[in-house]
Amino acid sequence: MVGRRDFIALLTGAVVAPRVAWGQASNDKLTVYASIGPRLSLYDADVERATLALRGSVRLPANVQYAWPHASRQYLYVVSSDGGPGQSGTRHRATALKIDPASGALTEHGDSLALPSRPIHVTTDIPSAYLLTAYNNPSSVSVHRIKDDATLGRGVEQTGPLDAGIYAHQIRIAPTNAQAILVTRGNDPEGGRAEDPGALKVFAYKDGRLTSGVSIAPGGGYGFGPRHLDFHPRQPWVYVSRERENKLDVFTNDGTALAPSPRFSTTTLAEPGHLRPRQAAGTVHVHPNGRIVYVANRGNATTEFAGRRVFLGGENSIAVFAIDPITGEPRAIQHADTHGFHPRTFHIDPSGRLLVAAHILPQLVRSGDAVATVPACLSLFRIADDGRLTYVRKYDVEVGSDSMFWMGMVQRS
Repeated sequence: MVGRRDFIALLTGAVVAPRVAWGQASNDKLTVYASIGPRLSLYDADVERATLALRGSVRLPANVQYAWPHASRQYLYVVSSDGGPGQSGTRHRATALKIDPASGALTEHGDSLALPSRPIHVTTDIPSAYLLTAYNNPSSVSVHRIKDDATLGRGVEQTGPLDAGIYAHQIRIAPTNAQAILVTRGNDPEGGRAEDPGALKVFAYKDGRLTSGVSIAPGGGYGFGPRHLDFHPRQPWVYVSRERENKLDVFTNDGTALAPSPRFSTTTLAEPGHLRPRQAAGTVHVHPNGRIVYVANRGNATTEFAGRRVFLGGENSIAVFAIDPITGEPRAIQHADTHGFHPRTFHIDPSGRLLVAAHILPQLVRSGDAVATVPACLSLFRIADDGRLTYVRKYDVEVGSDSMFWMGMVQRS
């Protein structure tokens, strides 16, 4: 049960985002993009003041699943689907959007492409010559050419079948541009069904083709449920969040070969001995300076109270880890409450001074005999020199029957 102090803290400091507030773009040209169902909204971000100003939105063919900017920062690639968790859907698209350099406004750039099933993640290779898309059911990956004008081109036929594991959740290209890693989560045992093992599927990558696949699955992948990874900007370390175990692993990687087992593994939770249902690790991002790594903790289990489903308890936080500069070992230094529920995505601005976390849905919370709604929201934190987070404010977002499924930032060129 949420205590009165926690309940009040969730409700205070919120700023309701206006429906539309048009004006001059901020001087630092940083835009926050956040999706609500098929609508992708854009906000000017002021890093110094830690504020957002809503500027407008565009509508995608279906519910936004993920997005990734072109290396030039002049285009944004968005994958959308009418499917979702437990729903396959029938409409799945990849769309290129042109970013207005002055305002951050988005316009469709070329024709969108039909995709074979619900896409869960998308990225480009390092020069943005190819678009890579991950699908979770069935687990797979596709590659499309990006033309010289940044529009989307034809698919790249792979030389053979790819081992895509079970329930892919992310595809990333190493900074060398010679390696692709498909993160496959697997599934917990449920309803008499055995556990599906997870793995990191590592491929050699060149000119849009994935070859020489190797499966990294400690313990055969059982008790190993990776969700997302991020690369250290300078060292041969890969930081992997394990959703199903609430862990952060560190693997050694030379840009072509990933070690078969992690060199370090630690909990992402402040209270690992007090695990609540539906507690899961999420997105992981290494700070641009390489000294800190951040991981989202998500909890949204509910219980019955007065005929309504209210929050049961759990951690909704950003776990902050200092990185040992010699070994790469992460050491927890903070668990910052995100002041919302289920922070599915968060992002750090390129200067490393501002972190924004997006919460997908509103949540009913109880305090004594009272029940109130904590809306979906965007929470803003200042990042100190030592990497610790200071909560500044949040912007409540009305999502209706949709969800705020993705959020990211682009520093416009």
